[in-house]
Amino acid sequence: MNMIRRRVMSTRIMDYDFSGMNSEKRISVIGKKGIDIKMKKMLVVYYSWSNGNTKKIAEQLANKTGADIARIETAEPYSGSHEDVVEQGKREVEAGFMPQINPISVNLADYDVIAIGTPTWWYTMAPAVLTFLTVNDFTGKTVIPFMTNGGWPGHVIKDMKDKCKGAAFAHEMQIQFDSMGKDHLETSEDVITEWIGQINTDINK
Repeated sequence: MNMIRRRVMSTRIMDYDFSGMNSEKRISVIGKKGIDIKMKKMLVVYYSWSNGNTKKIAEQLANKTGADIARIETAEPYSGSHEDVVEQGKREVEAGFMPQINPISVNLADYDVIAIGTPTWWYTMAPAVLTFLTVNDFTGKTVIPFMTNGGWPGHVIKDMKDKCKGAAFAHEMQIQFDSMGKDHLETSEDVITEWIGQINTDINK
């Protein structure tokens, strides 16, 4: 494989997963231990771009748990070629840029449990999710952070938790798709089903 081909492959992302590098395949469920979120009202909020991998997981989680669902969208959509958006995303992450986002369709105050999903952009959350976490108050909420990645999860979950001041956390999850920026799921469906089952048990028992 020549150098140009290798470079192109290294920038491919799933769901615009700016992981920044490929690595061995990972299956990771962290924070399996739940907390008391008995009979609580739940919302799934997510940001998704390109292949819609994070959207796919968010919808699966909402459907299986009976939670409401809302999508985070930037006020100004990303445009240009794949490479253009990759470079723009890198600049935004490095600068800590927070794009303006549209109001979501529901009121966070109505929910006790909020699952928040993001693709990996250059080792951390997508800038739109950074905005969402920064402008909202999660005090007293239980947050379930989950992320999708293309082989290198970076420090997404840690960064998300750092921004959710005053929240409790349960059932954090990392889900891997293929490292070529496609929509092939690498994490076992059984692992995802188990994760959703644990959440479902906690909110409905």
